[in-house]
Amino acid sequence: MPPCALCPRSCRADRAAGQRGYCGAAGTKIKCARAALHMWEEPCISGKQGSGTVFFSGCPLRCVYCQNRDIARAGAGKDITPERLSEIFLELQEKGAANINLVTPTHYTPEIVRALKQAFVLGLKLPIVYNCSGYEKVETLQMLEGIVDIYLTDFKYMEAETAARYSNAPDYPQTAQEALREMVRQMGGKEAEFDEEGMMKRGVIVRHLLLPGHLKNAKEVVRYVYETYGNQVYISLMNQYTPLPGMEKWPELNRKVTKREYERLLDFAVELGVENGFIQEGGTAEESFIPAFDCEGI
Repeated sequence: MPPCALCPRSCRADRAAGQRGYCGAAGTKIKCARAALHMWEEPCISGKQGSGTVFFSGCPLRCVYCQNRDIARAGAGKDITPERLSEIFLELQEKGAANINLVTPTHYTPEIVRALKQAFVLGLKLPIVYNCSGYEKVETLQMLEGIVDIYLTDFKYMEAETAARYSNAPDYPQTAQEALREMVRQMGGKEAEFDEEGMMKRGVIVRHLLLPGHLKNAKEVVRYVYETYGNQVYISLMNQYTPLPGMEKWPELNRKVTKREYERLLDFAVELGVENGFIQEGGTAEESFIPAFDCEGI
């Protein structure tokens, strides 16, 4: 394992020697916190049976407001081998999963590819979902070409200052644009494909989590994505932001998004012409969206 440069941080940590990367990962194994059927993704991902979701510990972005902070900082989880991960994929398929959903997988990409290839040989037939923050390196994404069927990616910021304040990543806007371009290229620049049940089989979904007081940034994200890709991608606008303990340094984020803020974002998207998209309705800003990272299924 060479010094790590899998994510845009390129921290060059010698993980094989035990050095911890910016993402929190160290060692030669894969740290996972949960593998189970998950019902809280977009309808075309979760469906009625649930998405076969594997939550990987650690994250190259580590936003201050992260809803999955227990694993984003590589705290919760259990170390496993690629061989065990391959078995987990097949176990999720046996449980009736609609797909295999890889959550925050970036820093384990080579090991995941190895595990998937082994699982394919052993009978894995489900679509593969790469569920990421959008802070991706094109070279790393290229390892996934022909393997990933669906990119479920965040696009958090079009403002470098906001990206720096909340994610210590002023390069996020440019990096996310380049990553999204590569994802769309891998899908052949075509519109998404669905089966007769309405489940996505191939395509790109771009998520944006509206932050309180950041409607302007949200509109800029929607405008960029829609004006660049039109109906080639689906845009998922989320209002589920939940302030967690420890936000004193960022008091502007220490509240939920108001109904008015979210409605203004939706109105903007409609006026822009967005047709392929998902919205959240009702009181979604609840901690029920955060699963227990108790190593279930690992």
